[in-house]
Amino acid sequence: MKTSLRLYDTKTRAVHNVAAANDKHVKIYCCGPTVYRDAHVGNLRTFLLSDLIVRILNFRDVPVYVVQNITDVGHMNENFIAGNIVESTEDKMLEEANRRHIPALAIAREFEAKFHADLALLNISPANLYPRASETIDLMIAAITKLLASGNAYQGTDESIYFAANSFPDYGAISGNRLGALKPGHRYEYVDDGAKKFHADWALWKRAHNRTEMVWETPWGDGFPGWHIECSAMSMEYLQGHVDLHLGGIDLRFPHHENERAQSNSLLAGKEAVDHWVHGEHLLFEGRKMSKSAGNVVLVQDLLERGIDPLALRLCFLENRYRSQMDLTWDAIIAANTMIQRWRGRISEWKNGSPSDEVLIDREVESLINDFENDLDTPKVFQRLRALEKDLELTTNTKREVFLRIDQVLGLDLERPEALTEISAEVSQLLAAREQARADKDFALSDELRDKLALLKIEVRDTAEGQKWDRIY
Repeated sequence: MKTSLRLYDTKTRAVHNVAAANDKHVKIYCCGPTVYRDAHVGNLRTFLLSDLIVRILNFRDVPVYVVQNITDVGHMNENFIAGNIVESTEDKMLEEANRRHIPALAIAREFEAKFHADLALLNISPANLYPRASETIDLMIAAITKLLASGNAYQGTDESIYFAANSFPDYGAISGNRLGALKPGHRYEYVDDGAKKFHADWALWKRAHNRTEMVWETPWGDGFPGWHIECSAMSMEYLQGHVDLHLGGIDLRFPHHENERAQSNSLLAGKEAVDHWVHGEHLLFEGRKMSKSAGNVVLVQDLLERGIDPLALRLCFLENRYRSQMDLTWDAIIAANTMIQRWRGRISEWKNGSPSDEVLIDREVESLINDFENDLDTPKVFQRLRALEKDLELTTNTKREVFLRIDQVLGLDLERPEALTEISAEVSQLLAAREQARADKDFALSDELRDKLALLKIEVRDTAEGQKWDRIY
């Protein structure tokens, strides 16, 4: 079943229609969070990409089934880059657990709950299934056993189990990285010299040795899973051996998705496990990569503390093409917050205006949905919505209906009334004086009072229903 949604496929480097191989529903796998810390807004951009795709398919009445893993096992240290130790070699989750003197899984559950809370604040629809790595170890052991039997895996001299990269001839199709060009110590795959047969092989299962927490019994001794095997095991199990659409951030293209593809295809005896690979681009914050060391990590909680609607962040993401690197700023977030408030005000104002034109509504909505379906051309959608807002030929209720129907995809909650905000006595007096000036047709005084209010961060506009105001952030 071919859908009308067309997306760029990283593997073929072309735009293709998303399709459901089983002719029933589109099966989507989205790489989820590693729950040893809060998800920052850069992480959340990828999860919004998944939500946007699901909303578009749902708008067209296309059934979807989404699986998103929760990485809650301790294997993520990300400390070796080009053979050099960047940070301590201790696992991140265990490091946090030791720092706070609580069990590692308690850390995982805490940040998993925060992750779901952040998704709700951004109006991101939950996946159909959130399997946890810690609860699917049996799936990983079964997959590794199968890879050992097929000759795609082996036990290294350190007793860990490795995938034999050379056993998968098509390695590099997603990222363009070829095995012969990879240097020893490429990211995430460093181990002591001599443990692996080939430097580009990667761990499927790591022997615990002196590690005592977050380890599991296997036929190869106590240990814990490597990074990539959990996604292969979960996606193959919960999506019945085939993924129509696989989503993730561009940073996962290599090595994670490259290695995942090699594992999954090998488990299927060479069949292609994923039809469509979609990646969202990097997010910068005020010109720099977001990182703890740079001190520019922004969380959803930071928006709340500034009195900003988290959906302003959603709007910022939507105003940028998912395949383009984005430079987010506080100014952009504040401007988006103001825009959402203005549009909610418009929705309220237009409600009691002139009648709607159903023919025009259907035409405008179809045109906007076509833009979404054209590889998620969200900048064009917002360009058209701004023009529609100002269009004097459309009736107010026509505009309202178009905005509300498209909001099923945008997810900006535009019909939600803005909460009343307390204002100072000075602002209240100036607003009342301006209303009186308008009633007296003293437009010079009205303009003067409007300018004074602007200095106090209050934007005033005149509507058919009277004076309206918003805060300027």
